[in-house]
Amino acid sequence: MALVNVHFLNLQKNYLFTDVAKKVNVFKVLHPKADVISLGIGDVTQPLCPAVVEAMHKAVDEMATKEGFHGYGPEQGYEFLREAILKNDFLPRGIHLDVDEIFINDGAKSDTGNFQEILHWDNFIGVTDPVYPVYIDSNVMIGRCGTFAGDKYSYVAYLPCTAENGFMPEIPENRPMQVIYLCYPNNPTGAVITKQELQKWVNYALKNDALILYDAAYQAYIRHPEIPRSIYEIRGARKCAVEFRSYSKTAGFTGVRCGYTVVPKSLTVSTFAGERISVNELWNRRQSTKFNGASYISQRAAEAIYTPEGQHQTQETIDYYLEGARMMLDSLRRLGYKVYGGENAPYIWMKTPGGSGSWQFFEELLYGAQVVCTPGMGFGPSGEGYVRFTSFSPHEKIEEAMRRMEAWQNH
Repeated sequence: MALVNVHFLNLQKNYLFTDVAKKVNVFKVLHPKADVISLGIGDVTQPLCPAVVEAMHKAVDEMATKEGFHGYGPEQGYEFLREAILKNDFLPRGIHLDVDEIFINDGAKSDTGNFQEILHWDNFIGVTDPVYPVYIDSNVMIGRCGTFAGDKYSYVAYLPCTAENGFMPEIPENRPMQVIYLCYPNNPTGAVITKQELQKWVNYALKNDALILYDAAYQAYIRHPEIPRSIYEIRGARKCAVEFRSYSKTAGFTGVRCGYTVVPKSLTVSTFAGERISVNELWNRRQSTKFNGASYISQRAAEAIYTPEGQHQTQETIDYYLEGARMMLDSLRRLGYKVYGGENAPYIWMKTPGGSGSWQFFEELLYGAQVVCTPGMGFGPSGEGYVRFTSFSPHEKIEEAMRRMEAWQNH
């Protein structure tokens, strides 16, 4: 008799974005002529930039020849991309890494979900709340989160991020955490963290021998020069932090699939006997066993992002999405809503009016204006009373959505 991994049964029934899609599909069945505008799920809409497209065409042409064909590549990624990452993403910010501290992946979601596999199941984790659901769900799957009661798992430290505390989590004074998930710029709130605040978390991790899993997938949207783009800008971080990055929102790679994870060689974790184990070696062993690497074509595409043309073209696309965020912020504020984020991130976090629940407001907006947002409750208990908008839609769609919201509000 084959037995199930019972921890999977402790997951909540549906993934947040699956629930949103189902509700939208029900609306479309009931209203087949409705033109629904989605400002909810964070998929991009602008095409790949010309430099990336040219690199992909060239890579495909190489694959069509005997001399240029590439089969299995290195599980850690091709050196041409890892070198480009070092030269462009880290050296200009005074961060010195080795090429074998960088692991190319097929998108940050995979590695943020999989990294917990190399850690003992009994580690006590802390997450900012609201939180990207994958951080929690991947830990539930291994049995690390306890039982679900009310709106939380029993063996997780939820660190509330609300308007009252400026969406900055406070370090808890009770039980120490062994693993801490941080995401900045933040999904879903759009908040950013200062070097001073991030230094507090690094100091905490060093003092408590904890591990920080730092998701920097949206760092390319940062405009303020004082806001850190990498946790390794912070003193001591190389001894306590792993960093995840993605090209999905940076260069429109949601369908291409490529990103990378940085695992410093100076980072170690402990056995029960006190032996220090290299996290870099553990992750390398895991990847060599369970991952065959991102495709040659997608890695050549990612390399093209770092060319002068690619950097300029990619920046134009990021500027386009940030302009969309500005348009939404201006319109929503004019309509009287309390909104946050959207200045150094592609996400806008909005307080629902009149104390309505986030799912309630989602449905009212969908049926009243045919506009889709994401209910904040799906990101954790502190998300109740908020909804998330994304700025990835074309500007004309954003303008129309804002007009509809104004007409709906004034109806």
